[in-house]
Amino acid sequence: MNYELFVGLRYTRAKRRNHFISFISMISMVGIALGVAALIVVLSVMNGFQKELRSRILGVAAHVEITADNNLLSNWRKVASIAAKNPEVVASAPYVLAQGMLSLDQSVQGVFIRGVLPQEEDKVADIEGHMKKGSLNNLKPGEFGIVLGSEVARSIGASVGDKVILIAPQGQVTPAGILPRLKQFTVVGIFEVGMYEFDSGLAFIDLDDAQKLYRMGDAVTGVRLKLRDLDLAPRVSDQLSPQLPPEDIVTDWTRQHANFFRAVKIEKNVMFIILFLIVAVATFNIVSTLVMMVTDKQSDIAILRTLGASPSGIMKIFVVQGALIGVIGTLLGVFFGVLIAVNIDVIVPFIEHVFHTHFLAKDVYYISEVPSSLEKSDVVAITLLSLSLSFLATLYPSYRASRVNPAEALRYE
Repeated sequence: MNYELFVGLRYTRAKRRNHFISFISMISMVGIALGVAALIVVLSVMNGFQKELRSRILGVAAHVEITADNNLLSNWRKVASIAAKNPEVVASAPYVLAQGMLSLDQSVQGVFIRGVLPQEEDKVADIEGHMKKGSLNNLKPGEFGIVLGSEVARSIGASVGDKVILIAPQGQVTPAGILPRLKQFTVVGIFEVGMYEFDSGLAFIDLDDAQKLYRMGDAVTGVRLKLRDLDLAPRVSDQLSPQLPPEDIVTDWTRQHANFFRAVKIEKNVMFIILFLIVAVATFNIVSTLVMMVTDKQSDIAILRTLGASPSGIMKIFVVQGALIGVIGTLLGVFFGVLIAVNIDVIVPFIEHVFHTHFLAKDVYYISEVPSSLEKSDVVAITLLSLSLSFLATLYPSYRASRVNPAEALRYE
């Protein structure tokens, strides 16, 4: 072991005359540990919320959608067969999307009507897994059944078995003038995805019934695709575009919900910066600790210099001391941060039980449990940044120590 490391570790372990320096060192270590742990836990929770929201959105939205510029895709079977040849495409399903108004008694609610083939739709979306009552498979052609979002059903007071009137905005010409088209539907199911946008504004009917109601013939609005890896959606959409007629439009989930996921990403980055300031403040304590240490050890530094220690050797001694504070604080923070992030599903319910409270009330938030997703890349990045900042904090005090004049330091000894 070289003498710089030996003396640096000895200074760290030795009982100092000035206990205040030891106290500041401990505060620095604890501050770094708290900052690193808080950073890991918060980023893991935000990752969990991001994944939970993404899974709920993609439970209704498709990975890739193919539509026409006039919203009438007449060659949808050919489009589906072309898309199926792509190795990343798992399943496809046609759909009709139109606006409508639901009426029950005196209640009226505007919704988006999606006409689907239940068996095919189940392959590209997870609506069946979010059904509260009934089933999507209850939609039969010619029976005019409808599946409502939970908020739509609550708004108009509908339940399974009720008869609702669907009003299509396209009018029909009669001797009395232009009248809206009306059709009575039977509620055969209610779903709840957990996203207000869908639960309050979406209803499903059979594809054949939608084509008849909106007089689309055999055409559909588009074809929805499910991929093996949803992160490859932009690449698959770029691959499919040249293979389809020029009037067909290919979009993917990253473009349809770009603003939402961009906002979540920005929020995560801002939280990272804010919480990393805690680590930065803790590392600044290392500077004050080493400055006081250099002042306290000036005579020792002078003796080492007279024994032949170089300025760079003196500098390394204090770098070892400061780096050790940063390493111990960072490792403690990583340990406790990972421990809390992995067990957040146990810790949060325990705290709620002890204090008789609920952080995410079910009647307010759709996600009533705190999710967590620990990512290795986040832990590695936080660890490296904390260690780097701790090392940088040692440079100035160590440089000051290397500039101590032995003659001046020993003049009054």
